[in-house]
Amino acid sequence: MNLPSRNDPTGRLALFALALLGTAVIASAPSPAGLSIRGQYAIATTFFAGTLWVSGALPLPVTALSIPVLLTAFGVYDDIDPALTGFADHLIFLFIAGFMIANALQKYNIDRRIALWMMARLGSSARLLILAIMLATAFLSMWVSNTATTAMMTPIALGVLAQVIGRDEIQEQDDAAAEFSNMQIATLLGTAYGASVGGVGTLIGTPPNAVVAAQLAALSNYSLTFFDWLLVGMPVVIVTLPIVWYVLTFVLYPPEVSDVSEARAQAERYLEGEGALRTRGRRVAWIFALTAGLWVVGGLDILFEGVLPPRVFTTLFGGDGPTIFGVSGHQGLLYYVMVGMYAIPALVLADTVEWDDLVDIDWGTILLFGGGISLADAFAETGATEWLADTIFGSLANQPAVLVLGAVVVLVIFLTEMTSNTATSTIIVPLLIGTGGVFASTFGISPVETGIVLAVGGAIAASFAFALPVATPPNAIVFGSGRMKQSHMLRAGMVLNVLMTAVLTVLIYLLFRFVWPVVLF
Repeated sequence: MNLPSRNDPTGRLALFALALLGTAVIASAPSPAGLSIRGQYAIATTFFAGTLWVSGALPLPVTALSIPVLLTAFGVYDDIDPALTGFADHLIFLFIAGFMIANALQKYNIDRRIALWMMARLGSSARLLILAIMLATAFLSMWVSNTATTAMMTPIALGVLAQVIGRDEIQEQDDAAAEFSNMQIATLLGTAYGASVGGVGTLIGTPPNAVVAAQLAALSNYSLTFFDWLLVGMPVVIVTLPIVWYVLTFVLYPPEVSDVSEARAQAERYLEGEGALRTRGRRVAWIFALTAGLWVVGGLDILFEGVLPPRVFTTLFGGDGPTIFGVSGHQGLLYYVMVGMYAIPALVLADTVEWDDLVDIDWGTILLFGGGISLADAFAETGATEWLADTIFGSLANQPAVLVLGAVVVLVIFLTEMTSNTATSTIIVPLLIGTGGVFASTFGISPVETGIVLAVGGAIAASFAFALPVATPPNAIVFGSGRMKQSHMLRAGMVLNVLMTAVLTVLIYLLFRFVWPVVLF
């Protein structure tokens, strides 16, 4: 029996019809106890979007655009304007700013220079060379999207391989008789995995981070700042990146090469070929550094409270009190979204970019965020989140907290392997937020705080699916280079998925017990 395929028009229509049929069945079924009719329609809309996201029958952004239409058509909202407000969420504009800043960095090859510098300085052996590639990729993925970073780093990694093992020895995935060296496999997988892990470090590093921040704001009225996420994500990166590197280079694919001096020299030559950073490039670097610094300072309000005059403090960090402008109440000039938005006109006024440089960003991801936030808003307003979370996760209510976290990590990694980390987080995060009431007694904290712990943990886990190309953009890009076989990624990914499930479960539990109460609550 042939299943419908998303790769041909007939298959797409069949998958779309299945999504419509399932949506109609859910919408027309008798309403369960405790669920409003509007909540039932919100769940039907979720089924429609989730089916299309998982099946790929429509591009992810196209499906996202259908969400406010369907919510309004069902009558969840009696006006389409509230259904569209998710597309104007403040985090949408943070990501727009982040993408545009990344474009400016790439225009002057600043990201490439950083990567080459790290490789030339750190790669004194084959394993350390792979580590240097992973560190450079991880660092850049925190500030430039992990997709763009991987697209840039993959050719650099291949260039390094050409110097280490010889250009003629780099094998192609289409060659059935090819014998791939461990050096080639570990280098390319390290590039992909370094990007995925590094993206966890900051709020703008990978879409699941922004998804959880946006949906916490929509469903729990909780603001997760840039600095908050830095304290959440960086420990995860610091712990897990060395583990991934060790498993790749010591256990699964230990490199056979001993001399990498030519590769380091090649990286140095590449760096010299870039030449000195010109005036406009230096301006971009300063604007980026200032923006990143203000993102951090904006989360350190506790250090300035009582030190600055009250009006100045409220103006800079926000609050309900009077400001230097003579009004009461202020968002704060150092609010991380505003700081990101400052950078865009600054780049133009510094004569570093034009509009054509800025406009070429991933608008599809922006639309996907908007659709997900619209869905989260509908769940919050109809009470569907709590009902669905209780129905799905209620059986785990009396289990130990570490077991609940482990179940969440396993579920998210498995779903991500089947779909993508963005689609998975958009679907699962609202449910995890809704489980706060189910597991509050298990975790010994309030329902809102429990929802935060599970949702943040789930968003982190979404970046640790390593086995299949579809799971994350870095996996897809490296596999798409044609220089490795899926079996290579599958072997490493299966081992790492099992290992990282255990590591993340323990790590998230320890962070929940000792760090997050200070940072997040």
